[in-house]
Amino acid sequence: MSTDKSQRHNKRMQRHKEVVDAKIEQADIERGVVIVITGNGKGKTTSALGTLLRSLGHGHHCTLVQFIKGQWDCGETRFFADPSCSLNRNLTTFTMDTGFTWNTQDFDSDKQATEQVWQQALPFFSDPDCRLIVLDEINYMFKYKYLDINDLLQAIDNRPAQQNIIITGRGAPKALLDIADTVSKIQPVKHAFNQGIKAQEGIEW
Repeated sequence: MSTDKSQRHNKRMQRHKEVVDAKIEQADIERGVVIVITGNGKGKTTSALGTLLRSLGHGHHCTLVQFIKGQWDCGETRFFADPSCSLNRNLTTFTMDTGFTWNTQDFDSDKQATEQVWQQALPFFSDPDCRLIVLDEINYMFKYKYLDINDLLQAIDNRPAQQNIIITGRGAPKALLDIADTVSKIQPVKHAFNQGIKAQEGIEW
């Protein structure tokens, strides 16, 4: 790179650093956040679990609540249930064990299973030691009328100040988008399944 190009590059990077540093200095509020990861693309649960792993890596106490996927032999379920992993000492998990709602086709049974796992998870919204709660695929529970969204909104509103919440699933309700601090919408561009490629362990589950 020529001297002139190098100097122009350095000046651009310096200006960029000044902007970033200013934003960092302005961000002086310390509290937990609500993150909503929605959209039709692949990667919503993957993103949430990556953040969960990050939080566990810092020694935080966390809670993972998985809706829908309970009957799949998911790699993440295996990993987080492994007592030999030191990270898992700080993790509590709850799983709705009915599987996909479109397979069961039993409204009453699915609603009861949803309510049961929700009641198990609810006390953690009052636990100041619980730093992160991941509600994986909970948006389906509102779509199919298994849960009242107002119950979740109330739990979020009354949670400890430093507690973080991650909500995943397609079709996030507007009420959640409105209260969220961070919203990511994952949109599909291409998906192997639509090309006839079979789902595989370690990638899809």
